[in-house]
Amino acid sequence: MSELLKLENQLCHRFYTLSNAFTRAYRPLLKALDITYPQYVTLMALWENDDITIAELLDRTAIDGGAMSLILKKLEDKGFLVITKDEADKRVKRVKLTEMGKEKKTIAEEVPAQMLCKLNGMTAEESRTLKSLLDKLGGCFENADF
Repeated sequence: MSELLKLENQLCHRFYTLSNAFTRAYRPLLKALDITYPQYVTLMALWENDDITIAELLDRTAIDGGAMSLILKKLEDKGFLVITKDEADKRVKRVKLTEMGKEKKTIAEEVPAQMLCKLNGMTAEESRTLKSLLDKLGGCFENADF
């Protein structure tokens, strides 16, 4: 068998398993908010910059447009946000946190620290290096022709 096809040699498989592990690790932490990880990412973007267009939200989160539609619908049904038409251009939709959505930020502020506790085998320096390398790797795909 070719070394190139061995699963143990695949970088992409490591990302796949790690992504699943992160999702499992976040699940109990987000239970108090009654949200999923993609909903959490969406809310983090809105806690940083509220009352933005869906296009801006897609750009900030890098979540697929179809998936974002479902995420926004669920968050709206749960009372976290409202979606309205832009005053200047009725074709554009804006996303704005409700008061409840803003208040939930207090609960969510505990999540990153709880998550860091799960990464107790990694030093702060290793974490910074990993973030830098992941950003570099992400840049490799930015201009890729898929």
